[in-house]
Amino acid sequence: MRFINPKVDYAFKKIFGSEQSKEILISFLNAIIYDGETVIQSLTIVNPYNPGQVLSLKDTYLDVKAILADGSIVVIEMQVASMTAFNKRVAYNLAKAYANQLTTGEDYPLLNPAIAVTITDFILFKQTADVINQFVFQEKTKKFEILDQELQLIFVELPKFQKTLSKLNSLSDKWIYFLKEAATLEDIPETLGQVSEIELALNLANQATMTPEELDIVDRRGMLLQDEKGRITYAKEEGRLQQTIALVIRQLNKRFGEIPGAITSQVEDLPLAELERLGEDFLDFTSLDDLVNWLERRT
Repeated sequence: MRFINPKVDYAFKKIFGSEQSKEILISFLNAIIYDGETVIQSLTIVNPYNPGQVLSLKDTYLDVKAILADGSIVVIEMQVASMTAFNKRVAYNLAKAYANQLTTGEDYPLLNPAIAVTITDFILFKQTADVINQFVFQEKTKKFEILDQELQLIFVELPKFQKTLSKLNSLSDKWIYFLKEAATLEDIPETLGQVSEIELALNLANQATMTPEELDIVDRRGMLLQDEKGRITYAKEEGRLQQTIALVIRQLNKRFGEIPGAITSQVEDLPLAELERLGEDFLDFTSLDDLVNWLERRT
């Protein structure tokens, strides 16, 4: 058996946002929002996945949206690569889902709570090792809540999750493992198969049950997202490279006076790792000749 990657947004919407995905989504949301308790028992999926409607790479609205039995709105999104003002975009989508419940002239008491569940394939909060982080409105210093959890932001950071199959204890562990590792599986592990909703999710993700058109769009969308992730990584590395070049040349000029242009060009052509090494080694140099010899030794 081979499974599509749930981290690809098209695949994610197929698995969690299809007409047959209600029990899957209920189990997943109970795991992530309510620590496995069966708080959510029914929901309606808004704008469910339809194979005939997702055969375009231009479609960017691939969030899964559901309305719970109590009227609460949940918007679930898979995000593979970071982006500028990402947190603001998440907050905007939550606020939009909340505000769009009312039409002009309707009363505020008609508003129901809104929850944004965002799964990221990158680390968002470096200040904590927690995989799941939940945010509500609360007083800044005394920490008491306002709005009675009317608006919630919940983040799941996949790279922080390091548990193996044998270490999966909670329902949230199993769902997060599914999201992170499903594409690497060759069958349905017993640990995951014990949860009927995860078994159903894996069956939906089974490539053998998908049409050639679906597989093609998932593959192309996956490549597009990986290209975007690569561009972001390259931009970060390029920015770090330029900062390191400027720092090393500034340090050399301060140590030895104005460095000749030919030597400066050699330094600027160094890869990042060697620039960083030069940034340490130059402290042992006693003259500009030491720098020239250092550069010659690496050619």
